[in-house]
Amino acid sequence: RHRYKEKWAATAPRIPPTRLALHHFDMNYSLQLKDLWPSVRVGLLCEQKYGALLNNFSSADHVAQELELQNATDFVSESPRKVQWSQQGAAVEEAEREESTSNIKCYTFPRGDITRFRPARPDPLGLLDYYLLDAASLLPVLALDVQRDDFVLDLCAAPGGKTLALLQTGFCGHLAANDISMSRTKRLYQVLQSYIPKEIREIVSVTSYDGRDWEQLDGGTFHKVLVDVPCTTDRHSVMEVENNIFHKRRTKERQMLPMLQLQLLMAGILATKPGGEVVYSTCSISPLQNEFVIERAVEIAETQFNIRMHVEDLSHFRMLFQDTFSFFPECRLGELVLPHLTANFGPMYFCKLRRL
Repeated sequence: RHRYKEKWAATAPRIPPTRLALHHFDMNYSLQLKDLWPSVRVGLLCEQKYGALLNNFSSADHVAQELELQNATDFVSESPRKVQWSQQGAAVEEAEREESTSNIKCYTFPRGDITRFRPARPDPLGLLDYYLLDAASLLPVLALDVQRDDFVLDLCAAPGGKTLALLQTGFCGHLAANDISMSRTKRLYQVLQSYIPKEIREIVSVTSYDGRDWEQLDGGTFHKVLVDVPCTTDRHSVMEVENNIFHKRRTKERQMLPMLQLQLLMAGILATKPGGEVVYSTCSISPLQNEFVIERAVEIAETQFNIRMHVEDLSHFRMLFQDTFSFFPECRLGELVLPHLTANFGPMYFCKLRRL
């Protein structure tokens, strides 16, 4: 009778968005990945592994040698060689044809080796020698398979890693790099200035349009289109509180992501010439943001725009790069790199579509 009343907090204790994200993934990805989920979960919660994308425009010739002395290898050129030694066949020939067109060089440390790369250094002209990124994020660029003088669109280009990789091919006739965010576009400009000489930057046009409106601006003009969409950025969501899409106030935005992704992919499809190719990518494991978006876009392209799209088989990527990355073996469309403690890249989903 004489006890004080319990006092209740005016607001419920705040659950950090990182924990909300992990709970969401535990509920959904455990069903999708089954026995694989515990190891993927550990990978997501541990330090990410990086690759060093060599800058072909830098005059720092010693860099490759320096990295090789540290036991790093260029996974792009090394993988086809290993496959060639182990077996022959049509898939290998296709894989070699695709990789041989690439001047992209990206060094990674072997499986289980968690050595960190030193920060990038400038050459005498001030161009940095390499760009550190999740090596799996190069797979969509390799899948795009840019050919000489192609007109290329990077629809959601910032912060600039994939744009930089596209330029390293040396094949872009013109590159349109677009991102809706002005602040992220500034970062893209900085990357281009730090890595690309002025005369090469002239083939790049940087814009800040809403990618969903691209078809109204410049429809049917590109040979190759990269659509690297905003997503739940699974690794960031379980590790970083800042700018986290699982924050309570961003619930609606998160729920609308598949619709935004579909609209962006449709804009990419409509920006492509007949015979041209689109690569769609996310850094999420979620099939709602991956295969389901692809299927719906193919359906809408045909029913509403009378455009037929063919989903390309990328299974040779799994064979080519199995020593570097851990792939999900049951992806219905496209390919999915899963985080794994011994090869902690990804997640990275990518799927290639050809406009017929």
